[in-house]
Amino acid sequence: EVQLVESGGGLVQAGGSLRLSCAASGFTFDDYTVGWFRQAPGKERKGISCMSRRDGTTFYEDSVKGRFTISLDNAKNTVYLQMNDLKAEDTAVYYCGAHYRPVNTVVTLCHYGMGSWGKGTLVTVSS
Repeated sequence: EVQLVESGGGLVQAGGSLRLSCAASGFTFDDYTVGWFRQAPGKERKGISCMSRRDGTTFYEDSVKGRFTISLDNAKNTVYLQMNDLKAEDTAVYYCGAHYRPVNTVVTLCHYGMGSWGKGTLVTVSS
């Protein structure tokens, strides 16, 4: 069974940093595109950073470019999202997604979503 479990969310002051983790079980990321999505209160879920395990291609949504970094630790079967210089508008529930043997590009999957999801972790940034 494919499982994704996010962790690392919490309360942080504006300007601070957090690192989110997404641990996978039941599969390895070898042939997946993975990504981080977030859903702010009253808004739709939105892809903010995605990565192709196949060729390393990455995508960042404009609002997080230069502040967030996606990475993958193959040995730990874990995807990370390093978030720096956090802002109040980054407050959201953050979800990890994964898509097996994608036929679409990283950008497309980050826009439309992925086949498997975690349950999310809440990030609250106080101003």
